[in-house]
Amino acid sequence: MASKSTASPASLLDELQTVLAHGTVARRVETLRRVTDLFLNNAVDYSDDQITVFDDVFNCLSRHIETSAKALLARRLAPIAKAPPQIIHALAFDDQIEVAAPVLSLSERLGDDALVENASSKSQAHLLAISMRRVLSGAVTDILVERGNREVVRSTVNNPGAEFSEQGFTRLVARAETDDDLAVCVGKRPSIPRHHYLKLIAKASASVKARLAAANPDRVNDVSAAVSEVARQARSAPGAIGEDTTIAHGLVRSLYEDGRLDEKEVASFAKAGKFDETNAAIACLAKVSVAVAEKMMIESKTEGVLILAKVSGLSWPTVKTIIAMRKDLADIEIADIDAAERTYERLRPSTAQQVLRFHRTQQATDPSPA
Repeated sequence: MASKSTASPASLLDELQTVLAHGTVARRVETLRRVTDLFLNNAVDYSDDQITVFDDVFNCLSRHIETSAKALLARRLAPIAKAPPQIIHALAFDDQIEVAAPVLSLSERLGDDALVENASSKSQAHLLAISMRRVLSGAVTDILVERGNREVVRSTVNNPGAEFSEQGFTRLVARAETDDDLAVCVGKRPSIPRHHYLKLIAKASASVKARLAAANPDRVNDVSAAVSEVARQARSAPGAIGEDTTIAHGLVRSLYEDGRLDEKEVASFAKAGKFDETNAAIACLAKVSVAVAEKMMIESKTEGVLILAKVSGLSWPTVKTIIAMRKDLADIEIADIDAAERTYERLRPSTAQQVLRFHRTQQATDPSPA
């Protein structure tokens, strides 16, 4: 086997020209093996210029060999941090998945731009390979969740190194409505934001609720099949209330007690997409528990928001901002915003108070903290 002391990358170029011009397929494969051995034996020591020479050699040979030889090259180069970048890119975009999969799953030479490009245009098998990478950014998982089939999406969700953007979680929760296994996987992710968890539970089947409860035996009674009680259940469900939510509620309560919580603050929270702060602020202004306000806020209909807002004395522009926040965070659609405005203008504060008293009564026997 050639070594760094007896051969150099540049010295192989002359041989490469001869092999490409006159060599058989077998000889090309043998030359590729020798070049790969030479590179792997000293990969950590090669300079960028030397790696570039290897890159040229690999690319020349890879265009004249059969698929099985390229697949072997991909498997050998994929784990190498300093692998030549151009050949890694070429292998990743090969239509044959046995060639592309090793580098898509393992190579550190592939950045987010290349992964997003690949996931946006290649086959489901390519997407599945990408989903198995040790680390996945939100930019990459956005494409995997959008384009991927069921197998790809589940593989991505089950990857502990995967990060998900706000858009990604919204799409996942939507897809989970018709896929119980996916719903369980999504619900068990520690990083799922609270408002997405609430939406997931609200739409989940009894089977999903039971499976989530089974995954946390100490809290088996925390998740039941009653969607009407989703807010109360979610407050004690696994991972539902985290440190960030507690801090948000505490901040809003402090503003309220200091007399600094007004409509301007509510609108600011809603415009920024801060569900926990908005919910807690409305609870304070309407003088209800956070649990009552939360339940009404996450209902698919808009009437709950209108009731809370009317009791809180909020103007329509602020209410409209809150409705927009719900749509952005939880993908809750409203059929006719103009109709909602007309309903809000007609709604009497006294009527809103009566409805709110009903919700308070429903919550009165709830042992969970407000």
